[in-house]
Amino acid sequence: MSSATLTSFSTLASDFYGYENMLSDREKGVLADLRAYLDSEVKPIVNRHWADATFPHEIVKGLADLGLFGMPWKETQPFENSAVFRGWVALELARVDASVATFVGVQNGLAMGSIGVGGSPEQRAEWLPRMASGEIVGAFGLTEPLSGSDSAQGLRTVATRDGDDWVLNGSKRWIGNATFSDITIIWAKSAEDGQVKGFIVPTSTPGYSATKIEGKQSLRIVQNADITLTDVRIPDSLRLQQATSFRDTAAVLRLTRAEVAWAAVGNSIGAYEAALAYADDRVQFGKPISKHQLIQDLLVKSIGNITASIGMVVRCSQLLDEGTQRDEHASLAKAFTTARMRETVGWAREVLGGNGIVLDYDVARFFADAEALYSYEGTREMNTLIVGRSITGQAAFV
Repeated sequence: MSSATLTSFSTLASDFYGYENMLSDREKGVLADLRAYLDSEVKPIVNRHWADATFPHEIVKGLADLGLFGMPWKETQPFENSAVFRGWVALELARVDASVATFVGVQNGLAMGSIGVGGSPEQRAEWLPRMASGEIVGAFGLTEPLSGSDSAQGLRTVATRDGDDWVLNGSKRWIGNATFSDITIIWAKSAEDGQVKGFIVPTSTPGYSATKIEGKQSLRIVQNADITLTDVRIPDSLRLQQATSFRDTAAVLRLTRAEVAWAAVGNSIGAYEAALAYADDRVQFGKPISKHQLIQDLLVKSIGNITASIGMVVRCSQLLDEGTQRDEHASLAKAFTTARMRETVGWAREVLGGNGIVLDYDVARFFADAEALYSYEGTREMNTLIVGRSITGQAAFV
Protein backbone atom coordinates (compact mmCIF):
# COMPACT_ATOMS: atom_id res chain seq x y z
CA MET A 1 0.00 0.00 0.00
CA SER A 2 1.49 3.34 -1.05
CA SER A 3 1.45 6.44 1.11
CA ALA A 4 -0.27 8.19 -1.79
CA THR A 5 -3.11 5.71 -1.59
CA LEU A 6 -3.58 6.32 2.11
CA THR A 7 -3.34 10.08 1.65
CA SER A 8 -6.19 9.89 -0.88
CA PHE A 9 -8.44 7.97 1.50
CA SER A 10 -11.41 9.82 2.88
CA THR A 11 -14.42 8.46 4.69
CA LEU A 12 -17.69 8.25 2.81
CA ALA A 13 -19.94 11.27 3.21
CA SER A 14 -22.72 8.76 3.79
CA ASP A 15 -20.76 7.44 6.81
CA PHE A 16 -22.25 10.35 8.72
CA TYR A 17 -20.59 9.57 12.05
CA GLY A 18 -17.23 8.59 10.55
CA TYR A 19 -17.07 4.97 11.68
CA GLU A 20 -14.39 4.29 9.07
CA ASN A 21 -11.95 6.29 11.14
CA MET A 22 -11.82 3.29 13.48
CA LEU A 23 -9.93 1.30 10.81
CA SER A 24 -6.16 0.97 10.80
CA ASP A 25 -4.06 2.78 8.20
CA ARG A 26 -3.41 -0.53 6.46
CA GLU A 27 -7.13 -1.30 6.25
CA LYS A 28 -7.89 2.20 4.97
CA GLY A 29 -5.28 1.71 2.26
CA VAL A 30 -6.87 -1.54 1.09
CA LEU A 31 -10.30 0.10 1.04
CA ALA A 32 -8.92 3.02 -0.99
CA ASP A 33 -7.49 0.58 -3.55
CA LEU A 34 -10.80 -1.29 -3.66
CA ARG A 35 -12.81 1.90 -4.21
CA ALA A 36 -10.52 2.95 -7.04
CA TYR A 37 -10.85 -0.47 -8.70
CA LEU A 38 -14.63 -0.55 -8.34
CA ASP A 39 -15.01 2.98 -9.71
CA SER A 40 -12.80 2.35 -12.74
CA GLU A 41 -13.46 -1.30 -13.62
CA VAL A 42 -16.80 -2.36 -12.15
CA LYS A 43 -19.15 0.60 -11.90
CA PRO A 44 -19.06 1.40 -15.66
CA ILE A 45 -20.21 -2.11 -16.64
CA VAL A 46 -22.68 -3.24 -13.98
CA ASN A 47 -25.86 -1.82 -15.50
CA ARG A 48 -25.17 -3.55 -18.82
CA HIS A 49 -24.50 -6.88 -17.12
CA TRP A 50 -27.53 -6.44 -14.86
CA ALA A 51 -29.76 -5.81 -17.88
CA ASP A 52 -28.33 -8.84 -19.70
CA ALA A 53 -28.25 -11.07 -16.59
CA THR A 54 -24.60 -11.90 -17.29
CA PHE A 55 -21.58 -12.09 -15.01
CA PRO A 56 -18.44 -9.98 -15.70
CA HIS A 57 -15.83 -12.74 -15.47
CA GLU A 58 -13.08 -10.24 -16.25
CA ILE A 59 -13.30 -8.78 -12.73
CA VAL A 60 -12.45 -12.03 -10.90
CA LYS A 61 -8.69 -11.60 -11.28
CA GLY A 62 -8.83 -7.97 -10.19
CA LEU A 63 -10.79 -8.83 -7.07
CA ALA A 64 -8.36 -11.66 -6.30
CA ASP A 65 -5.36 -9.38 -6.83
CA LEU A 66 -6.82 -7.01 -4.24
CA GLY A 67 -6.75 -9.88 -1.75
CA LEU A 68 -10.51 -10.08 -1.27
CA PHE A 69 -10.73 -13.86 -1.38
CA GLY A 70 -9.88 -15.80 1.73
CA MET A 71 -9.55 -12.81 4.04
CA PRO A 72 -10.43 -14.74 7.22
CA TRP A 73 -7.88 -17.47 6.58
CA LYS A 74 -4.25 -17.05 7.59
CA GLU A 75 -3.13 -19.55 4.95
CA THR A 76 -4.06 -17.19 2.14
CA GLN A 77 -3.31 -13.69 3.41
CA PRO A 78 -0.18 -11.85 4.59
CA PHE A 79 -2.06 -10.41 7.56
CA GLU A 80 -5.12 -11.30 9.59
CA ASN A 81 -8.13 -9.18 8.72
CA SER A 82 -10.67 -8.17 11.34
CA ALA A 83 -14.36 -8.94 10.94
CA VAL A 84 -15.02 -5.20 11.04
CA PHE A 85 -12.71 -4.66 8.08
CA ARG A 86 -14.27 -7.56 6.18
CA GLY A 87 -17.61 -5.91 6.77
CA TRP A 88 -16.40 -2.64 5.27
CA VAL A 89 -15.24 -4.58 2.21
CA ALA A 90 -18.73 -6.07 1.82
CA LEU A 91 -20.23 -2.60 2.20
CA GLU A 92 -17.91 -1.10 -0.43
CA LEU A 93 -18.73 -3.86 -2.91
CA ALA A 94 -22.49 -3.58 -2.39
CA ARG A 95 -22.32 0.21 -2.57
CA VAL A 96 -21.36 -0.29 -6.22
CA ASP A 97 -23.29 -3.49 -6.91
CA ALA A 98 -24.92 -6.02 -4.61
CA SER A 99 -24.41 -8.86 -7.11
CA VAL A 100 -20.64 -8.36 -7.06
CA ALA A 101 -20.76 -8.30 -3.26
CA THR A 102 -22.74 -11.55 -3.35
CA PHE A 103 -20.21 -13.20 -5.68
CA VAL A 104 -17.38 -12.31 -3.30
CA GLY A 105 -19.46 -13.40 -0.31
CA VAL A 106 -20.07 -16.83 -1.84
CA GLN A 107 -16.44 -17.30 -2.88
CA ASN A 108 -14.80 -15.86 0.20
CA GLY A 109 -17.30 -16.58 2.94
CA LEU A 110 -19.46 -19.57 2.05
CA ALA A 111 -17.28 -21.72 -0.23
CA MET A 112 -13.87 -20.94 1.25
CA GLY A 113 -15.49 -20.63 4.67
CA SER A 114 -16.81 -24.19 4.42
CA ILE A 115 -13.30 -25.48 3.75
CA GLY A 116 -11.83 -23.18 6.39
CA VAL A 117 -14.27 -24.31 9.06
CA GLY A 118 -14.88 -27.92 8.03
CA GLY A 119 -11.78 -28.92 6.13
CA SER A 120 -8.75 -30.78 7.41
CA PRO A 121 -5.38 -28.99 7.44
CA GLU A 122 -4.52 -30.84 4.24
CA GLN A 123 -7.73 -29.75 2.54
CA ARG A 124 -7.23 -26.17 3.63
CA ALA A 125 -3.68 -26.20 2.27
CA GLU A 126 -4.80 -27.75 -1.03
CA TRP A 127 -7.84 -25.63 -1.85
CA LEU A 128 -7.73 -22.27 -0.08
CA PRO A 129 -4.65 -20.77 -1.79
CA ARG A 130 -6.01 -21.71 -5.22
CA MET A 131 -9.35 -20.12 -4.40
CA ALA A 132 -7.69 -17.03 -2.94
CA SER A 133 -5.82 -16.48 -6.22
CA GLY A 134 -9.04 -16.75 -8.24
CA GLU A 135 -7.77 -19.88 -10.01
CA ILE A 136 -10.74 -21.79 -8.61
CA VAL A 137 -14.25 -20.36 -8.16
CA GLY A 138 -16.49 -21.99 -5.60
CA ALA A 139 -20.20 -22.28 -4.87
CA PHE A 140 -22.14 -23.28 -1.75
CA GLY A 141 -24.90 -25.86 -2.13
CA LEU A 142 -27.23 -25.91 0.87
CA THR A 143 -30.68 -24.65 -0.16
CA GLU A 144 -32.95 -27.13 -1.93
CA PRO A 145 -36.17 -26.82 -3.93
CA LEU A 146 -38.18 -28.03 -0.91
CA SER A 147 -35.79 -26.98 1.86
CA GLY A 148 -34.83 -23.42 2.71
CA SER A 149 -35.42 -22.12 6.21
CA ASP A 150 -35.73 -25.69 7.52
CA SER A 151 -32.36 -26.86 6.18
CA ALA A 152 -31.28 -28.08 9.61
CA GLN A 153 -33.90 -30.83 9.50
CA GLY A 154 -35.26 -30.82 5.98
CA LEU A 155 -32.32 -31.66 3.70
CA ARG A 156 -33.30 -34.26 1.13
CA THR A 157 -29.96 -34.63 -0.63
CA VAL A 158 -28.48 -37.92 0.54
CA ALA A 159 -24.86 -39.09 0.79
CA THR A 160 -24.41 -42.86 0.82
CA ARG A 161 -21.10 -44.45 1.79
CA ASP A 162 -19.78 -46.99 -0.74
CA GLY A 163 -16.36 -48.28 0.29
CA ASP A 164 -13.89 -45.40 0.05
CA ASP A 165 -16.40 -43.27 -1.86
CA TRP A 166 -19.60 -41.37 -1.22
CA VAL A 167 -22.50 -41.33 -3.69
CA LEU A 168 -24.59 -38.14 -3.70
CA ASN A 169 -28.19 -37.92 -4.92
CA GLY A 170 -30.50 -34.95 -4.69
CA SER A 171 -30.98 -31.39 -5.87
CA LYS A 172 -30.11 -27.85 -4.85
CA ARG A 173 -31.65 -24.49 -5.78
CA TRP A 174 -30.62 -20.83 -5.77
CA ILE A 175 -26.92 -21.71 -5.73
CA GLY A 176 -24.90 -18.61 -6.57
CA ASN A 177 -21.85 -18.89 -8.88
CA ALA A 178 -22.92 -22.45 -9.72
CA THR A 179 -23.18 -22.03 -13.49
CA PHE A 180 -19.43 -21.44 -13.74
CA SER A 181 -17.94 -22.66 -10.46
CA ASP A 182 -15.07 -25.13 -10.50
CA ILE A 183 -16.18 -26.71 -7.23
CA THR A 184 -19.40 -26.64 -5.24
CA ILE A 185 -19.62 -27.40 -1.54
CA ILE A 186 -22.55 -29.79 -1.29
CA TRP A 187 -24.21 -30.34 2.06
CA ALA A 188 -26.01 -33.68 2.28
CA LYS A 189 -27.53 -35.93 4.90
CA SER A 190 -25.60 -39.13 5.52
CA ALA A 191 -27.60 -42.30 4.94
CA GLU A 192 -25.53 -43.92 7.71
CA ASP A 193 -26.05 -41.66 10.70
CA GLY A 194 -28.53 -39.01 9.48
CA GLN A 195 -26.00 -36.22 10.12
CA VAL A 196 -25.30 -33.42 7.65
CA LYS A 197 -21.89 -33.62 6.00
CA GLY A 198 -20.08 -31.38 3.53
CA PHE A 199 -18.39 -32.46 0.29
CA ILE A 200 -16.05 -30.65 -2.12
CA VAL A 201 -17.60 -31.57 -5.46
CA PRO A 202 -15.69 -30.72 -8.66
CA THR A 203 -18.35 -29.58 -11.10
CA SER A 204 -16.88 -31.80 -13.84
CA THR A 205 -17.88 -34.90 -11.86
CA PRO A 206 -20.22 -37.22 -13.81
CA GLY A 207 -23.82 -36.91 -12.65
CA TYR A 208 -23.45 -33.25 -11.59
CA SER A 209 -25.39 -30.67 -13.58
CA ALA A 210 -26.17 -26.99 -13.01
CA THR A 211 -28.87 -25.10 -14.89
CA LYS A 212 -29.15 -21.32 -14.71
CA ILE A 213 -32.31 -19.94 -13.10
CA GLU A 214 -33.85 -17.57 -15.64
CA GLY A 215 -36.23 -14.67 -15.19
CA LYS A 216 -34.80 -13.22 -11.96
CA GLN A 217 -35.62 -9.58 -11.28
CA SER A 218 -33.13 -9.18 -8.43
CA LEU A 219 -29.36 -9.75 -8.24
CA ARG A 220 -29.48 -10.45 -11.96
CA ILE A 221 -25.68 -10.51 -12.27
CA VAL A 222 -25.45 -13.41 -9.81
CA GLN A 223 -25.59 -16.67 -11.72
CA ASN A 224 -27.94 -18.75 -9.60
CA ALA A 225 -28.51 -22.36 -10.60
CA ASP A 226 -30.60 -25.42 -10.00
CA ILE A 227 -28.22 -28.30 -9.31
CA THR A 228 -29.05 -31.95 -9.93
CA LEU A 229 -26.92 -34.69 -8.36
CA THR A 230 -27.42 -38.13 -9.90
CA ASP A 231 -25.16 -40.85 -8.48
CA VAL A 232 -22.32 -38.35 -8.09
CA ARG A 233 -19.37 -40.38 -6.80
CA ILE A 234 -16.91 -38.53 -4.58
CA PRO A 235 -13.88 -40.02 -2.78
CA ASP A 236 -13.80 -39.70 0.99
CA SER A 237 -10.79 -37.39 0.58
CA LEU A 238 -13.24 -34.75 -0.71
CA ARG A 239 -15.51 -35.02 2.31
CA LEU A 240 -14.94 -32.08 4.65
CA GLN A 241 -13.16 -33.97 7.39
CA GLN A 242 -14.10 -31.63 10.24
CA ALA A 243 -17.77 -31.17 9.24
CA THR A 244 -19.77 -33.86 11.01
CA SER A 245 -23.18 -32.25 11.64
CA PHE A 246 -25.34 -29.25 10.78
CA ARG A 247 -23.64 -27.41 13.64
CA ASP A 248 -20.62 -27.08 11.36
CA THR A 249 -22.78 -25.80 8.52
CA ALA A 250 -24.27 -23.27 10.92
CA ALA A 251 -20.77 -22.16 11.92
CA VAL A 252 -20.09 -21.19 8.31
CA LEU A 253 -23.37 -19.28 8.11
CA ARG A 254 -22.58 -17.53 11.39
CA LEU A 255 -19.36 -16.17 9.89
CA THR A 256 -21.14 -14.76 6.84
CA ARG A 257 -24.54 -13.56 8.12
CA ALA A 258 -23.17 -10.33 9.55
CA GLU A 259 -21.43 -9.61 6.25
CA VAL A 260 -24.81 -9.84 4.50
CA ALA A 261 -26.01 -7.18 6.93
CA TRP A 262 -23.02 -5.05 5.90
CA ALA A 263 -23.91 -5.61 2.23
CA ALA A 264 -27.45 -4.43 2.96
CA VAL A 265 -26.00 -1.20 4.35
CA GLY A 266 -23.85 -0.85 1.23
CA ASN A 267 -26.89 -1.33 -1.00
CA SER A 268 -28.69 1.37 0.98
CA ILE A 269 -25.72 3.71 0.59
CA GLY A 270 -25.52 3.10 -3.15
CA ALA A 271 -29.17 4.04 -3.58
CA TYR A 272 -28.87 7.03 -1.23
CA GLU A 273 -25.76 8.41 -2.94
CA ALA A 274 -27.39 8.08 -6.36
CA ALA A 275 -30.50 9.86 -5.09
CA LEU A 276 -28.45 12.65 -3.49
CA ALA A 277 -26.50 13.25 -6.71
CA TYR A 278 -29.73 13.28 -8.70
CA ALA A 279 -31.34 15.74 -6.28
CA ASP A 280 -28.44 18.16 -6.77
CA ASP A 281 -28.68 17.94 -10.57
CA ARG A 282 -32.44 17.78 -11.14
CA VAL A 283 -34.04 21.22 -11.46
CA GLN A 284 -37.75 21.76 -10.90
CA PHE A 285 -39.58 25.03 -10.27
CA GLY A 286 -36.37 26.92 -11.02
CA LYS A 287 -34.11 25.26 -8.42
CA PRO A 288 -32.44 21.90 -7.68
CA ILE A 289 -34.89 19.55 -6.01
CA SER A 290 -32.35 19.17 -3.17
CA LYS A 291 -33.62 22.58 -2.03
CA HIS A 292 -37.15 21.24 -1.58
CA GLN A 293 -38.16 20.36 1.96
CA LEU A 294 -39.85 17.07 1.09
CA ILE A 295 -36.77 15.83 -0.79
CA GLN A 296 -34.55 16.75 2.15
CA ASP A 297 -36.90 14.83 4.43
CA LEU A 298 -36.47 11.68 2.32
CA LEU A 299 -32.69 12.08 2.28
CA VAL A 300 -32.46 12.70 6.02
CA LYS A 301 -34.57 9.65 6.81
CA SER A 302 -32.27 7.65 4.54
CA ILE A 303 -29.05 8.81 6.18
CA GLY A 304 -30.62 8.10 9.56
CA ASN A 305 -31.31 4.50 8.55
CA ILE A 306 -27.80 4.13 7.17
CA THR A 307 -26.12 5.61 10.26
CA ALA A 308 -28.09 3.42 12.66
CA SER A 309 -27.33 0.35 10.55
CA ILE A 310 -23.59 1.08 10.38
CA GLY A 311 -23.48 1.39 14.16
CA MET A 312 -25.18 -1.99 14.53
CA VAL A 313 -23.00 -3.89 12.07
CA VAL A 314 -19.77 -2.39 13.41
CA ARG A 315 -20.60 -3.56 16.92
CA CYS A 316 -21.80 -6.94 15.69
CA SER A 317 -18.49 -7.53 13.90
CA GLN A 318 -16.55 -6.30 16.91
CA LEU A 319 -18.26 -9.02 18.91
CA LEU A 320 -17.10 -11.57 16.33
CA ASP A 321 -13.53 -10.26 16.62
CA GLU A 322 -13.80 -10.51 20.41
CA GLY A 323 -15.09 -14.07 20.19
CA THR A 324 -18.38 -13.20 21.92
CA GLN A 325 -20.75 -12.92 18.97
CA ARG A 326 -23.77 -15.21 19.25
CA ASP A 327 -26.26 -16.28 16.59
CA GLU A 328 -28.82 -13.78 17.82
CA HIS A 329 -26.37 -10.88 17.39
CA ALA A 330 -25.85 -11.61 13.70
CA SER A 331 -29.54 -12.38 13.22
CA LEU A 332 -30.65 -9.06 14.69
CA ALA A 333 -28.18 -7.21 12.46
CA LYS A 334 -29.35 -9.02 9.35
CA ALA A 335 -33.06 -8.56 10.12
CA PHE A 336 -32.72 -4.89 11.09
CA THR A 337 -30.42 -3.67 8.33
CA THR A 338 -32.33 -5.37 5.52
CA ALA A 339 -35.62 -3.92 6.75
CA ARG A 340 -34.09 -0.45 6.91
CA MET A 341 -32.56 -1.06 3.47
CA ARG A 342 -36.01 -1.71 2.03
CA GLU A 343 -37.20 1.63 3.36
CA THR A 344 -34.11 3.47 2.15
CA VAL A 345 -34.12 2.21 -1.43
CA GLY A 346 -37.83 3.03 -1.59
CA TRP A 347 -37.16 6.60 -0.51
CA ALA A 348 -34.32 6.88 -3.03
CA ARG A 349 -36.64 5.73 -5.81
CA GLU A 350 -39.17 8.32 -4.62
CA VAL A 351 -36.58 11.10 -4.91
CA LEU A 352 -36.06 10.21 -8.57
CA GLY A 353 -39.75 10.00 -9.45
CA GLY A 354 -40.22 8.32 -12.83
CA ASN A 355 -36.48 8.18 -13.42
CA GLY A 356 -36.23 5.87 -10.43
CA ILE A 357 -37.44 2.90 -12.46
CA VAL A 358 -34.80 2.99 -15.23
CA LEU A 359 -31.26 1.66 -14.97
CA ASP A 360 -29.63 4.86 -16.21
CA TYR A 361 -29.71 6.37 -12.72
CA ASP A 362 -28.70 3.20 -10.79
CA VAL A 363 -31.43 3.46 -8.15
CA ALA A 364 -33.69 0.96 -9.94
CA ARG A 365 -30.94 -1.68 -9.67
CA PHE A 366 -30.38 -1.05 -5.95
CA PHE A 367 -34.16 -1.07 -5.42
CA ALA A 368 -34.60 -4.45 -7.13
CA ASP A 369 -31.51 -6.04 -5.58
CA ALA A 370 -32.72 -5.15 -2.10
CA GLU A 371 -35.41 -7.80 -2.36
CA ALA A 372 -32.91 -10.65 -2.64
CA LEU A 373 -30.72 -9.33 0.17
CA TYR A 374 -33.84 -9.09 2.32
CA SER A 375 -34.50 -12.83 1.91
CA TYR A 376 -31.24 -14.74 1.61
CA GLU A 377 -28.94 -15.85 4.46
CA GLY A 378 -32.02 -16.19 6.64
CA THR A 379 -35.33 -14.44 6.08
CA ARG A 380 -36.37 -11.62 8.37
CA GLU A 381 -38.90 -13.94 10.00
CA MET A 382 -36.36 -16.68 10.77
CA ASN A 383 -33.82 -14.21 12.12
CA THR A 384 -36.55 -12.61 14.21
CA LEU A 385 -37.36 -15.99 15.74
CA ILE A 386 -33.68 -16.56 16.58
CA VAL A 387 -33.58 -13.22 18.40
CA GLY A 388 -36.99 -13.86 19.95
CA ARG A 389 -35.81 -17.15 21.40
CA SER A 390 -32.82 -15.39 22.92
CA ILE A 391 -34.74 -12.59 24.61
CA THR A 392 -37.72 -14.67 25.84
CA GLY A 393 -36.13 -18.05 26.38
CA GLN A 394 -38.96 -19.56 24.34
CA ALA A 395 -38.58 -21.19 20.90
CA ALA A 396 -41.43 -20.32 18.52
CA PHE A 397 -40.18 -21.78 15.26
CA VAL A 398 -43.19 -24.08 14.73
